[in-house]
Formats: sequence, structure tokens, C-alpha cells
Amino acid sequence: MAEANPFFQSKEVKEFTKKIEKYHLGPLWEAIPDLMHKEPAPEAVPYLWKGEIIQKLLLEATEIFTPERGGERRAIYLQNPGLKHRQPWGWASTTNTLYAAVQLILPGETAPSHRHTQSAMRFITDGKGAYSIVQGERLFMEEGDFLITPGGLWHGHSHPGDGPMFWMDCLDIPFIYATGGTFFEPHPDGIEPPSLPDDYSARKYRGGMVRPISDRKANVAPLGLYKWKQTEAALAGLSDFEPDPYDGIAVEYINPSTGHTANPNIAAWMQKLPVGYHSKAHRHTYSAIYHVFKGEGYTVINGVRFDWTKGDYFVIPNWAWHEHVNASNEEALLFCANDLPIMEKLGLQREEEYPNNNGYQQVVSEFKPEAGVV
Repeated sequence: MAEANPFFQSKEVKEFTKKIEKYHLGPLWEAIPDLMHKEPAPEAVPYLWKGEIIQKLLLEATEIFTPERGGERRAIYLQNPGLKHRQPWGWASTTNTLYAAVQLILPGETAPSHRHTQSAMRFITDGKGAYSIVQGERLFMEEGDFLITPGGLWHGHSHPGDGPMFWMDCLDIPFIYATGGTFFEPHPDGIEPPSLPDDYSARKYRGGMVRPISDRKANVAPLGLYKWKQTEAALAGLSDFEPDPYDGIAVEYINPSTGHTANPNIAAWMQKLPVGYHSKAHRHTYSAIYHVFKGEGYTVINGVRFDWTKGDYFVIPNWAWHEHVNASNEEALLFCANDLPIMEKLGLQREEEYPNNNGYQQVVSEFKPEAGVV
């Protein structure tokens, strides 16, 4: 941080500081050591949420209310303990900039269409048969699918199938709230009526490495649904080669018309950790939220071991040392949503390798959730 000067703690300076505060002015000489850090010092903390507990609570919520206008969605968000002081509602912050939640929809239910300035994405964790309708296109979802709804696009959900469906939502709610850029609008028809064939964009881009010639111009969301089978195939192809030392075997969801991140403000990728894989530690200025799609293992964050199993969620704040380990007998799959695009656009993205112990942290403690089993 900027160097603190003891002179500014003198009686004379303190009295002058009180004087200017009466005029709604502030003393930079006192504020700068707290505002200008040597390196990022986020208030967000590393944390892990058990997926089993979240799903039980959501099923309990089905006995109390349904998704409808006003509440909009039956979702429980991952509130970072280090950001609960933000008002209102902790800004629903999972990291300094991002919100993540788990949403549940039951057969026969509809979550009304709306649009907002926040960018959104969802990753389907359990179930099938429901659809999201985005800009008039019904996108039918199943486990492992990834969907995007960039800011300003109409979107709603309905479930004509069987069995409950759970998915992870991620939005840039805290970032947009901090900038004062929030706009929200409900759809006049409740749920938006279809205006395109079902799964239109997914069928257009079924070819993978080819695209329709009519889509050569950049579009914010030419592909709304990324099917798990294609992601799985991409991971299988990449598995023929050595894994990345920090992220394992990883593929990123991209916008096929630009080559950039699929969602303008939120990057997302799928990481496969082979059996026995132990990544080296590093840190970066973007924050990341993980869902364990398959397998079990642990992640060391700033020297603390976080054990995870299928269905769990954990968060890595910006500029936190971290490394992933798969100590099980099967591959592990981690879905990651992060604010890398925001950091890149603001010119803040930096990355650093862990310099000690051949790149591996020393584990000094193990994370224990604050609440027990529901």
C-alpha cells in the first residue's frame, strides 16, 4: 500500500480533517494508504458450499413458493462471507464482481421472461427436459449444457419434462450494481412466445469448426446453447496431449462469430483433471467460481485445503494462490465461471507463478464449513 506518514496522525492534521469533513470533503492524505494497496487485497474470501445442502434447501423451498413474477426465480445464491457487509443483501456477491446461484425448476413450472443489463450464463448440473427461451428461441437443456444470456436479451424458463432440474447461474450483478448501470424489464407476455425453431442456434452451429456464411458479422450471442457432447469431445481430443500445468485439460466456451468469450463479461470453461493430476500454484487478478461436475479432489487456496466432491461449489478470490489436485481413481471435471473479460477490458489482468517449493504451496489448514448437514 502507499506509505503511511505518522505526521498525518498529529493533532493539527486531525482537527483539519474534521473541519473539511463538514463540507462533505475527504482527506486523501489519510485515505490513500487504505485505498492504494501494493497489490490486490479483495474483501472476498475463499469458501466452499456443499451442493447436497443447497439442493435439499431448494427442494424445501418448493413447499413454500413457486417461481413467479416478483421473485422471478427459485434460486439460492452463494453469498461470500467476506462481502456480507455490502448493502443491500451483500450485493449478492460471490466474488467482488460476480454472483453465482443454484436454481431449481420443477415439471409444469414456468419462470417468467425478463431482461436486464446484467450478463448471465447457466450451467446445467442435474436433470433434463426444461428449456430456456432466449430471444424467441427455445433451448432444451440437459446435464453438462452451457447457456448464455448477455445483457439486454429476453430470457425465461419452462419445464414440460419430468423430474426436477438444477443449474448454476452466474451473473455480473455486483459489478453492474457498483457502476450504477442496472436496468430491469419484465416481459409483457409473462413467458416470451417462440419466434424461432427450437434449438435453432445449436443446430446452426452443429458443425463445430464451421459456421453459416450469414453469420460472418460479429453477433453478441449467435450461439445460445453449448451442448455437453461437443464439450466432452473437445476435452477427449485435448486429452491426447500434456495437460496445462495450472488448469489441467481445459477448453473455453467462445462466441463463434468473434472468437472471444461466449459471454462478453463472464468467461467460462471446463477443466478435466486426470487421475493423479496436481497442478502448480499460481494467482491472477480475475476471480473464479467453480462447480464440481464430476469426481472428487481438493484445491489449496492461500495455504488452506478445500476438499470437494461432485456437486460442490467453491470460490477463488482475485489474487489468491491456488492449485488443484485429483487424488481419486477417476477423472475430475470442474466447470469454471470467472471475470477475466472484465479484468482484460479494464487493463487489470495479471498472472503470477508461485515462486517457492517448486511451485506447490504448503498446506497449513483445512477448510471446515460453518454449517452441518441439513
